[in-house]
Amino acid sequence: MRPDRRAGGTLALSLLLPALVLVLWWLAVRLRWVEPYQLPPPRRVLTTLVTLAAGGDLARHIGATVARLLAGFALGALPGVVLGVAAGLVPALRRALDPTIQALRAIPSLAWVPLFLLWFGIGDRARILLIALGAFLPVYLNVVAGVENVDRKLVEVGRVHGLGPARLAWRVILPGALPSVLTGLRSGLSLAWMFVVAAELIASSEGLGFLLVDGQYTARPDQVVVSLLAFGLLGRLSDGILHGVERSLLRWRDALATSPGGGEG
Repeated sequence: MRPDRRAGGTLALSLLLPALVLVLWWLAVRLRWVEPYQLPPPRRVLTTLVTLAAGGDLARHIGATVARLLAGFALGALPGVVLGVAAGLVPALRRALDPTIQALRAIPSLAWVPLFLLWFGIGDRARILLIALGAFLPVYLNVVAGVENVDRKLVEVGRVHGLGPARLAWRVILPGALPSVLTGLRSGLSLAWMFVVAAELIASSEGLGFLLVDGQYTARPDQVVVSLLAFGLLGRLSDGILHGVERSLLRWRDALATSPGGGEG
């Protein structure tokens, strides 16, 4: 099968479920299975979407949410990678950190909101740090697992060839752990999107989380649905971008492994 035909078939399959959901949604409202004040008709949601977009409100709310997400993700992912590499290389450090990390994983995102309000106030600092916490945990855990699974024989070979800690990490440990690192980054980004909703409950005046809650308080389900759709589309888009980066980096790793002197530096 030709690649373009295969890609077209994949696209058609990926659109099948959204199309089915849209039809069922229209039928549910049309046949009064649900009341319009509970679930608005698709046309009303589209009208609200166009109105918010035309007035610039949608772009403003999306911009605020994306800015917080990127800042929080970077602030959580970077220490997650660094600390994950350190814990993966030093078993005693991993054992010391693991009970605390596992306990933090069990705490729901909304449970952090009151504490972060007390610690950091109602500004963006509290929101960004909450998102950073959500991003940190899966990144750290995946990086630890990836580093621990790197073939220790390769590490020893690198040391025999005189690679220092920095070059050893770049030439051996990072390429070996790269799939797990990238999986952790994608998981961290996904969890950051979940935490951003909780973060924007902290006295926000803009952002998709604010738009969602405002729709609830003003009994506008169409605005709530628009917010949910925006969250879903942005989450899918950001994951797609990171997936593209993942594929490029894995190709770099394979090229590094097969290049002359690639394992020796």
